[in-house]
Amino acid sequence: MGKVIGGGLPVGAYGGKKEIMEMVAPAGPMYQAGTLSGNPLAMTAGIETLKRLSESGVHEELERKSKMLVDGIVAAGKKHGHKITGGTAGGMFGWFFCDGPVMNFATVAENADAEKFGKWHRMMLERGVYLAPSLYEAGFMSMAHTEEDIEKTIAIADEVMALLAEE
Repeated sequence: MGKVIGGGLPVGAYGGKKEIMEMVAPAGPMYQAGTLSGNPLAMTAGIETLKRLSESGVHEELERKSKMLVDGIVAAGKKHGHKITGGTAGGMFGWFFCDGPVMNFATVAENADAEKFGKWHRMMLERGVYLAPSLYEAGFMSMAHTEEDIEKTIAIADEVMALLAEE
């Protein structure tokens, strides 16, 4: 939610039960302020992000790109003999170094190779690919990512998977 309300920029937000929120000014006597609360730049970015996300076909395109990325990286891993599975949910994606499917936290905690994930992540980062740093975190596709970006990422993952297989 924080990524959307600030359009990718830092922002402060909070919420609560109606009776508590009615205590906050201007409706109530309690004043609240924060460095990032209501920042005009972040609020504008958030509004523009919501406008873009409400356009026809955007969510389908995010899912298509996420699936292309995940499928390509899973294929690269399997090509080099790694146990790997991945998944998408709309524009969210992730991978696990284990047989799939992964359905819950316990499956990951019991079966995924966290050490291999760490090595893979560091090797991808060294080659300029910035991914979520934990096997328990999701990555997020954006409309700014192009098919060329995705293909380049898959090619880098293929190189890294080959190197990991040699270890």
